[in-house]
Amino acid sequence: MLEVIGAGFGRTGTFSLKAALETLGFGPCHHMLGLLDRPGEIPLWHRAAQGHPTDWDELYGGYRSSVDWPGVRFWRELTARYPEAKVVLTVRDPRRWYDSARATIHRAAMDPSPAPTPVIKEMKAMSRAVVWDGQFGGRFTDPGHAMRVFTEHNEAVRREIDPSRLLVFEVADGWEPLCRFLDVPVPDAPFPRSNDKDEFDTLLREHVTGAMTPTT
Repeated sequence: MLEVIGAGFGRTGTFSLKAALETLGFGPCHHMLGLLDRPGEIPLWHRAAQGHPTDWDELYGGYRSSVDWPGVRFWRELTARYPEAKVVLTVRDPRRWYDSARATIHRAAMDPSPAPTPVIKEMKAMSRAVVWDGQFGGRFTDPGHAMRVFTEHNEAVRREIDPSRLLVFEVADGWEPLCRFLDVPVPDAPFPRSNDKDEFDTLLREHVTGAMTPTT
């Protein structure tokens, strides 16, 4: 059962938050990139994007937290299904968020070249349905529209989630506000800093290399 729901868009520090939540004992944490290793989930998210009924307990079986897409697309459904879960809204300057998302996750999803593996092909189709067509209406390349969707999403989360249940969080703030919100001790370790542009590219390359390496 989910105990922490991340409501921030991808490229707002969600991979760092995933690592932080798992360090604090709220793992495993669901994140888009993890689907590369769990391809059986991908069609279930695609169906959810198409409006089909979704068994959230089944989809999140074994997870204690969720961040990033595809889950953030369904933040209203998840926060209603798990009313005791706390909500963390990761935020970032809209222009810096847009530039980062366009250079990484949008570029990867919309790359017209043939997908190197069937899993990546399926993942790209799902991310388009959930994020680029679903969340942004097929208009992500219009910066004004995309940043408006980003801003309105953050405002909706702030407006609709009870303040006692919500932490608006920048990963640069580190452990203290997150640990205070979750009522856990501050770890004796640096706050994770993960998934900048180079790391994102590395993760994709590693998955492709692993998938195309013969096993013996």
